[in-house]
Amino acid sequence: MKNSPLVTATVCVRDGAIWVDDCIKALLAQTYRPLEIIAIDDGSSDGSKEKLLSWNQEEGEVPVRVFTQGKKGLSAGRQWAVEEAKGDWVAITDIDVRPEPDWIETMIAETEPLDEEETVVAVTGRTVFGQADDVVSRVRSVEIARKYRARPRKTSLANGPCSMFHRQSLMDIGGFNPDWYHAEDMEVSLRLIGNGGSIIYAPSAVVAHVPESERERFLAKRRRDARAHVRIVRHFPRRKRIGPGLDFIGSSTLVLMVLPLWISALISGLPFVYKAASMDALSWETVQQWWQTKMLLGTLFLMCIHEFILWRGPLGEVNRGALREGKVSIGAVLRVRSLTFSWSIALWQGLVLGGVDAIRGQNGHRPLFKK
Repeated sequence: MKNSPLVTATVCVRDGAIWVDDCIKALLAQTYRPLEIIAIDDGSSDGSKEKLLSWNQEEGEVPVRVFTQGKKGLSAGRQWAVEEAKGDWVAITDIDVRPEPDWIETMIAETEPLDEEETVVAVTGRTVFGQADDVVSRVRSVEIARKYRARPRKTSLANGPCSMFHRQSLMDIGGFNPDWYHAEDMEVSLRLIGNGGSIIYAPSAVVAHVPESERERFLAKRRRDARAHVRIVRHFPRRKRIGPGLDFIGSSTLVLMVLPLWISALISGLPFVYKAASMDALSWETVQQWWQTKMLLGTLFLMCIHEFILWRGPLGEVNRGALREGKVSIGAVLRVRSLTFSWSIALWQGLVLGGVDAIRGQNGHRPLFKK
């Protein structure tokens, strides 16, 4: 490419030693030139820092510069990398991601605007999640694939694992705020759009994510997503946003409904429990009457809605796809059902934590009450 701009590829890590080498190798294997790499260690205690430092090489065709900091968080690490970057464009990825060799080259090709009114300030690629022999990784892989299929060319989110930003445009809106709790990619994306820029989706710019297999890790991330989303919605309500809507929420809205449905189903049975506890003897006729008047019209209806959510629509596509990718069995179906229920609980926990953050004015929230 004639007059190719320098691109700075950046990655941050905290306690991800097992992923460091493969990630740095993938960045060094990029076909695009000129290129430099900046890696930030965010207070690791598992040997990640030492592994990163072994890659430090400021001379050569692709310089690699490694910086270390205490546990300040991903947003602080990304901002430090942006400040140290020499490139006109800054590509960001995660340590558990392996970019394809043409990832940056493909994104650079999309920086040319289609018309005079378009100002490209970021290009985002596509993340493909790997699968292991478990329901969690299959659900995550299928869900992410479904989300990307629905993305328009102009999008509202430059995803953290697979995106590139125009450095000066990023600095003009203040960059990444170290106070942000998660969702730093969505926050800067909405600020860039609000400043008149466009984010372009390049589906051919692919990065491979390691399988997200651990159930607790999956739930912790969904809890964190929901907690951060409270900040996003509060700071960027729909009436104040310009450009495309939030196109990457995906299945979470439907998953949120699962817990309230189960609570409603349980509550609908409380009158029968009370009646049964207050009777001297419980007859079959009483049970049958309750079943017909309460269960059939109440709980059964709610459970039908639950099943519809699980197996139809966007979430149904995810669950059916996860089962197709693995061995279909009653056990697998029950594991999907259990995971979705736990997922719903995690989202509600995250929303509550986000509400507390808003009240306290912490983790990137504006103070709710001015002093």
